[in-house]
Amino acid sequence: MILSDIQILQRLEEGELQIEPIEDLSMQVQPASVDLRLGDRFLVFDRTNISCIHPGDETEINEYVSEVTVPEGGEFVLHPGDFALATTEETVTIPDDIVGHVEGRSSLGRLAIIVHATAGLADPGYSGEITLELSNLGAAPVALTPGMRISQMTFTEMKSAADRPYGEDRGSKYQNQTGPAASKIGEDPEYK
Repeated sequence: MILSDIQILQRLEEGELQIEPIEDLSMQVQPASVDLRLGDRFLVFDRTNISCIHPGDETEINEYVSEVTVPEGGEFVLHPGDFALATTEETVTIPDDIVGHVEGRSSLGRLAIIVHATAGLADPGYSGEITLELSNLGAAPVALTPGMRISQMTFTEMKSAADRPYGEDRGSKYQNQTGPAASKIGEDPEYK
């Protein structure tokens, strides 16, 4: 069951679901989702001459990304065909009986901005800022301003709480992340 605005507000009030800071509850809580705002930190992928990326080599992955912080009042311009990682202003903590789904806002989708390539799921037990996988599929650059509502998160209640929720006890790689996080696929067992 997807949570309605009434259920989202109830879970927030009870502290079971946490989204902080919410700047404007009446604007950010939608009928079946919560709008999340764009943070000011981005990981950009430098143009490089490497032949390919080896997913298990984190050193290689980190060699071609740079962090950019947009100054207050500034903007981040996402050019056609570009890809960048960004983060939300909000930290989200998901209880053990809910799955969070990150979705794009239709107003930005109509400008050809995509907010996630594949990672649209926040597992039960996840806590941290949400990394956004931004792409511009259009023909014109688009200016993104920190603080703007960039994505929305829906919440699906599970029939039971997860037995082994996402978190430090399972060695979850992105738990408690702040800022955009580059791939940590090299920590997966198949690469060790």
